[in-house]
Amino acid sequence: MLSLCVVYIDYCHFHNIADYFHPAQILKASEPEKKQPVTSTNRTGSLQKKEAKENSSLNISKKNTSPKQTETGKKGKQKTASDSVVSKDAHVNAKVPAVSPSQHSIAPKRKSSSGNSSSEHTVKKKKVVVAEKKLTEDDLWFDDVDPDDIEATVGSEAADIMRKKQHIQTKDTESALVKEKAFEGLTKAVAIDCEMVGVGPDGEDSILARASLVNQFGKCIYDKYVKPTERVTDYRTAVSGIRPEDIKDGEDVRVVQREVAEILRGRIVVGHAIHNDLKILLLDHPKKKIRDTQKYKPFKKIAKSGRPSLKVLCKEVLNVKVQQGEHSSVQDAQATMRLYTMVKKQWEAEIKASHKNKDSDQKSEQRKPKLPKSR
Repeated sequence: MLSLCVVYIDYCHFHNIADYFHPAQILKASEPEKKQPVTSTNRTGSLQKKEAKENSSLNISKKNTSPKQTETGKKGKQKTASDSVVSKDAHVNAKVPAVSPSQHSIAPKRKSSSGNSSSEHTVKKKKVVVAEKKLTEDDLWFDDVDPDDIEATVGSEAADIMRKKQHIQTKDTESALVKEKAFEGLTKAVAIDCEMVGVGPDGEDSILARASLVNQFGKCIYDKYVKPTERVTDYRTAVSGIRPEDIKDGEDVRVVQREVAEILRGRIVVGHAIHNDLKILLLDHPKKKIRDTQKYKPFKKIAKSGRPSLKVLCKEVLNVKVQQGEHSSVQDAQATMRLYTMVKKQWEAEIKASHKNKDSDQKSEQRKPKLPKSR
């Protein structure tokens, strides 16, 4: 009997049957296999680093799981792990920053909210632009502001609404520049203006596209579009008002040059920066027969500029608005002629006086006795 017991004990020891039926071993079998940390005191630095990385990855994965799973995991761990292992895990957790599930859920919410806000902001911008384009009297609730100031800041549309609200009558441009029921033929003075288009690289060079002349009363006596001699690279429509269909079947440039030269011959020619118009036409004219509104000194003083623009002069001198959008060579010629006729008497008197002074100076120089040459 004793021998049978010894044999049975040896058999159990050999197959670890006693260990198999131990309660702790039953719990370990139910849990997934994981590497236990080495508790020996003689660990190297590389092993410590490796173990810290593994523990940190395990902790982060545990944190990302749901709260229920983490609670069950903690219960199982408390039953199986020893005090030394728990303290080491706690030490590793202190080094790794905790990532809470609430932080992960907040981040995408912020992105979505920012996306919504940006889309709302763009919608607001679009609404504002539409509102600016369609102004009404209700939008301009103030009534003590100068319409000219409103035009400078907001635009011409808002200024017109304000003038209407304040019962301010605006002059019609054509009626202000052209005399009604006046002579429509050639007069002693004519005004000229030309429009040009760009050719060559980037449209830097200019060629003639339109030539217009008006008589002393603002009546149009000549207006022709010119067929381009080169490929047009910039029509400058925003300024010139010229479009491809305007000059496609235009007049030959040599015909226009000849006809304009015939009209200008022997007449006073009025223009604004007129040297540009004569240059593009390849024409010349006597200096004493030219009246340039840009170079007239009284106009310079009024505009407070050495080279005032036609737009500024019309506003300051005539109280008329020109060149509000695309330019018209006919209207520009009418504007220069109206500026000239307003000061015609004074301007011509100054020219006569200057000519007399020059003639008297020349005569005085001729009358001076010649001194004998010294030997």
